[in-house]
Amino acid sequence: MRHLLGIGDLSRDQIERLLDRADSLAQLLERENKKLPTLSGRTIVSLFFENSTRTSSSFDLAAKRLSADTVSIRAQGSSVTKGESLRDTVQTLSAYGPAAIVVRSPFVGAPGMVTRWTDAAVINAGDGKHEHPTQALLDAYTLRNRLGSLDGKNVWIIGDVLHSRVARSNILALTKLGARVTVCGPPTLIPREIEALGCSVSYTLEGSNEADVLYVLRMQNERMAAGDNFIPSVGEYAKRFQINGERLGARQLLMHPGPVNRGVELSPDVVDAPQSLITEQVAAGVVVRMAVFYELLAGRGEPEGGQKRATAVAPMPDGATR
Repeated sequence: MRHLLGIGDLSRDQIERLLDRADSLAQLLERENKKLPTLSGRTIVSLFFENSTRTSSSFDLAAKRLSADTVSIRAQGSSVTKGESLRDTVQTLSAYGPAAIVVRSPFVGAPGMVTRWTDAAVINAGDGKHEHPTQALLDAYTLRNRLGSLDGKNVWIIGDVLHSRVARSNILALTKLGARVTVCGPPTLIPREIEALGCSVSYTLEGSNEADVLYVLRMQNERMAAGDNFIPSVGEYAKRFQINGERLGARQLLMHPGPVNRGVELSPDVVDAPQSLITEQVAAGVVVRMAVFYELLAGRGEPEGGQKRATAVAPMPDGATR
């Protein structure tokens, strides 16, 4: 792997290799000293041009767990507010010789453009409504830890699919791992021809009781133009699509990428229910992003103390993009 721009670039074997790597790193982090020397002396730059709590903090912690030096840039307070272009920002930071640049942008394709302006490995931390590959990887990791193989598992993704890069990356990742995915929401929030990604579509929750996993999305109001009326009202949306104690089965697992709008897409009681994997998803973000850094920057060897993998995976072609 040279860059991680989207799940669409990865094969099933490559996804499983990353998840296996995360497993081995998680074992190492059970030690009292949780810091590994893998990336000592190397620099990782994070460029976040959208707000983030979970993604930015877990990328930062993942880099530090591997002993990398970190530089975090936010649009607010940087030269971007003075009119500096993304290209000039990247070229300025590339003068420091970073090993990797993590990019979150409201613009589709921005991480791919960054690969043209730097020799560093580039990781997509979310680009517009396109993809969020590390979120899909940590979700797959969380489910695999709980369910084992995802082959044949029934996953429903419910809510604002239209504006969700998480939904797209998860459809791609989970179907590659053998799951059956259904997206569900009002017709105004389901993209046309999304079935081409390999999922089914439902405009009601009828049949969701058969799902093994309910993956719920929030309304992404920040991606909606003023005056857009995708739903009649928040109350009406919650009445039809909110997952609550009556709609969440005892055997079903509940997931959400965060942040949760309690009382809208999820009732407060289910957020903290025994079936909720939301906290596990957050924890998985660190080891999965460590695995991404390791695969991109540390070569194909095993980390000190890690278990040898039984399966090898062919590397992704340099510069591959969707």
